[in-house]
Amino acid sequence: MPSRWAWPDEKNDIMFTGLVEALGEVDSLQAKGEQARLELVIPFADELALGDSVAVNGCCLTVAEISSDSVAFDVLAQTLRVTSLGKLSEGSVVNLERALRVGDRLGGHFVQGHVDAVGVIVSLEENGQDHVVEVSLPPEIHKLCVGKGSIAIDGISLTIAELKEASAVFWITPHTFSNTNLRDAKPGDTVNLEGDMLAKHVAALLGK
Repeated sequence: MPSRWAWPDEKNDIMFTGLVEALGEVDSLQAKGEQARLELVIPFADELALGDSVAVNGCCLTVAEISSDSVAFDVLAQTLRVTSLGKLSEGSVVNLERALRVGDRLGGHFVQGHVDAVGVIVSLEENGQDHVVEVSLPPEIHKLCVGKGSIAIDGISLTIAELKEASAVFWITPHTFSNTNLRDAKPGDTVNLEGDMLAKHVAALLGK
């Protein structure tokens, strides 16, 4: 029986929830032509197998190699172009989530691990015990968003508290802030964005 899998056992059908399972640390990011090899120190490395899927900052990657102290992933040229993974460096903290298993509870929203675009953190401020973060949204993402709707930011399932003309505002609870890479984030940082899956399907159908 596979350790973690989705329905059915095909890469195109793998799903995530946007609930960060753990934090990892970048051991290295080495260029290999137009591609790259990303090595991470992962808390649940001993539970992984070759071919398993892990969302790294919201980007679905496949385990290519497992060693005693790290897990390696091959990052394709296309992935480097459309995500922020190419900006990672040694010591960077990343959000991790293994693929959803049949029967698992869905606490966030359906996330595919297919990054649609990148945004930029406009502001990140404390507000009482919470934090408020504003993220810029490219037009192709903005059109998929509605107030109180869902979006994945670096693989974190977040609810849009306020939708502005070219950005969205999110309220971050203490738990989410301390258990995701948002704790190290600052204005100007780029983040991976994945629009709501249902909104993307509706937009595609209306476009036709």
